[in-house]
Amino acid sequence: MWRLKIAEESVESPYLYSTNKYVGRQTWEFDPNLGTPELREEVEKARRHFWENRYQVKPNSDLLCRMQLLHEKNFKQKIGQVKVGEDEEISYEAATATLRRSVHYFSALQASDGHWPAENSGPLFFLPPLVIVTYISGHLNTVFPAEYRREVLRYIYCHQNEDGGWGLHIEGHSIMFCTTLNYICMRILGEGVENNACSRARKWIHDRTVTDIPSWGKTWLSILGVCEWSACNPMPPEFWLLPSFLPAKMWCYCRMIYMPMSYVYGKRFVAPITPLILQLRQELYDQPYEQINWRNIRHRCAKEDLYYPHSFIQNLIWDSCYVLTEPLLSRWPLNKLREKALDVTIKHIHYEDENSRYIAIGAAEKTFGSQLWDTSLGIQALLACDVSDEIGETLKKGHDYINKSQVKDNPSGDFKSMYRHMAKGSWTFSDQDHGWQVSDCTAEGLKCCLLFSMMSPEIVGEKMEPHGFYNAVNLILSLQSKNGGVSGWEPAGSSQWLEFLNPTELFADLIVEHEYVECTSSAIQALVLFQNLYPDYRKKEIETFISKAVCYLEHVQRPDGSWYASWGVCFIYATCFAMEGLTATGKTYNNCEAIRKAVDFLLTSQRDDGGWGESYLSCPKMEYVPLEGNRSNIVHTAWAMMSLIRAGQGGRDPTPLHRGAKLLINSQLENGDFPQQDITGSFLKNCMEHYPTHRNIYPMWAIAEYRKHVLQP
Repeated sequence: MWRLKIAEESVESPYLYSTNKYVGRQTWEFDPNLGTPELREEVEKARRHFWENRYQVKPNSDLLCRMQLLHEKNFKQKIGQVKVGEDEEISYEAATATLRRSVHYFSALQASDGHWPAENSGPLFFLPPLVIVTYISGHLNTVFPAEYRREVLRYIYCHQNEDGGWGLHIEGHSIMFCTTLNYICMRILGEGVENNACSRARKWIHDRTVTDIPSWGKTWLSILGVCEWSACNPMPPEFWLLPSFLPAKMWCYCRMIYMPMSYVYGKRFVAPITPLILQLRQELYDQPYEQINWRNIRHRCAKEDLYYPHSFIQNLIWDSCYVLTEPLLSRWPLNKLREKALDVTIKHIHYEDENSRYIAIGAAEKTFGSQLWDTSLGIQALLACDVSDEIGETLKKGHDYINKSQVKDNPSGDFKSMYRHMAKGSWTFSDQDHGWQVSDCTAEGLKCCLLFSMMSPEIVGEKMEPHGFYNAVNLILSLQSKNGGVSGWEPAGSSQWLEFLNPTELFADLIVEHEYVECTSSAIQALVLFQNLYPDYRKKEIETFISKAVCYLEHVQRPDGSWYASWGVCFIYATCFAMEGLTATGKTYNNCEAIRKAVDFLLTSQRDDGGWGESYLSCPKMEYVPLEGNRSNIVHTAWAMMSLIRAGQGGRDPTPLHRGAKLLINSQLENGDFPQQDITGSFLKNCMEHYPTHRNIYPMWAIAEYRKHVLQP
């Protein structure tokens, strides 16, 4: 059986190191002797259930992790399940029982170091490159022993679409990029050409043409040796020789993806040509490999993959570099410049590796977790439930984890010359070792610590020292733009027209840092709470920050009353954040037109069953798209309810809230969990992300707010 190892116990390698004893680190290991026959059968039952329903509910429920945690704590739900009849009113007692069931179940999922372990997944282009790299480096069998291979293949099989392909993410339509990478992954892991999944995938590819794979795919195929570098548009490493303020204007994820890409491009690195590579050359292409005109396919992209088309002018720029610049840089004396550029590039790559403890920023380089994000939201939801006397140990451990996860120092050395921003005082998306500051994670972590500072140390432990709060505030203040919005990782301010140079076909808003509704709202909430407790620290700057941030939120509201989200699905999610930010500053339904418009948007989008449900298609289409079949989603329902409650809907007409609360209460499962439904996270407009804890945190939080503000004891 598989076992999740937490923090210090998960690390045995002399090649890894940590800044805080690996707090938040989660690692799976296989133990052939682990588990009773009954537990093993429970695991197999869960696997069969997912497989049989994989086309109906595509995100997983994280059940293997949860089974382990619940069994370790011998958790048994002792509070009776509540169901509310169609014509029955919700009593305060029914809401309380539902809430306590949810609180006790969620508390049992907490890890020993205080965080909530959970998968952070969804994109289907993260895993294959890792397999490809281990194959190229000769470490495939070390990194992926037999049981690990079996699980990787299981994951790939479970997310293959009915037409034989794979989407950009688990709920997406099939595309050439992910279908090709996952096919290669299966073949590397030992699956034969006649394997059912391989045969179906190959048919999907051959019904089109693999030469239309988008640019990231051409890069990976060139590295592996199943495509020629002449099929790729230039990625010159000389870019990193420019004055540091120019590369620093790139969005950090874009920078950290294209930096190693430019290095292997500059080297024209190709893996050893093995018999498997020769077979893949035959299997993937519909013509002899040697006869393909690689130069002519540089701009081609399959229609299924194309989200961000390149303009004629952009292609002209690539052609100029391809025809003129690259030949010059490969010959003396300019090849000396290429050598210098490669040296500088690898220096930056090593710097990033060392400062992130080899976790890297995430995304295409490696996957990591959402430990801090999930924990900070979960803690706030638990505190809203007002049952602290029942979960004191849970709160204390959560407080300890958040305290230990704050980043204590800036990146090493002259970090600005390495294109990095200050990080001291921040919280990351995952754990302290990751090292990359994020504005909303910092704000949510700060909120938790401020709330804990107002509680008895006997319940939640010692509060954070003031300098920890001050450092977090300093970081947040540094990330506000002139327009009042707050960016995610580094200060925004680069010209938006640079997005015109976006080299990918799969994503939008990739090139430069932007301001985000969610980050702006989290920052407002944290600073309002901080100013209430520490009114003298940077008083004028904080007041100006909040005022400008509110203006930003009001300015970017859409005509229909909603806001567009960058990190969740989608308009309901952003509206929830925006409303929380506005109401934190004293804005109300009566004195703020933006809130009135938002309330109208939410009320008109409520579904027939009393809930709310929004399709992930809202993100790429940038327009509100309801879920098919008039369906609701419990997480979307919770977001909408929380927004309406904050806007005072309970005092005007509580009926929509009663209907939404009834859906949430009746959706709760026997053990206190909630059912996993549609995916709820997003990024770069076109890709989705799965947060399994959303289904617990937000319904619990919404019911807590409903009980407090709408029902009477």
